[in-house]
Amino acid sequence: MANTNDTTPGTGIAGLIGTITRPLDAFGGPAAVLFLRIVIFLTFWRAGLTKIEDWDNTLLLFEYEYMVPILPVALAALLGTAFELGASVLVLLGLFTRLAALPLLAMSLVIQFVLGARSPAYDNFEHFFWMAILCYLIARGAGALSIDHLLARRFGLK
Repeated sequence: MANTNDTTPGTGIAGLIGTITRPLDAFGGPAAVLFLRIVIFLTFWRAGLTKIEDWDNTLLLFEYEYMVPILPVALAALLGTAFELGASVLVLLGLFTRLAALPLLAMSLVIQFVLGARSPAYDNFEHFFWMAILCYLIARGAGALSIDHLLARRFGLK
């Protein structure tokens, strides 16, 4: 009589489930994290491109709409644009991902909670998705399909 509680890998229901989930673990997880990185890249890259396409308008936006405290308008615009373009590329490549995601998370928080408190146009639920993705990348890293992963393996950090 067969043992119906057999949990030995490769046999019974556990084996069937393992046969299905092993490829998902090996390929699905890394592909999902790559997808999240692409989403963040596109979001911030497009915003950065918009800013450099019309720099005069960007300066006006930072001066009269964003009203960034402490920093001079031109410096705030330059830093914001540089982070949108530079950090988003690093996230896409999976290079220094955790570090690159930090300023993007800070920007998302400011957009939602500072600008959003002043103007309903910036109070957007989509920003919470950005923040969730960025928090995941900061906490878990860029995944197996990244330069970070290759460097970690090369230098024995994983």
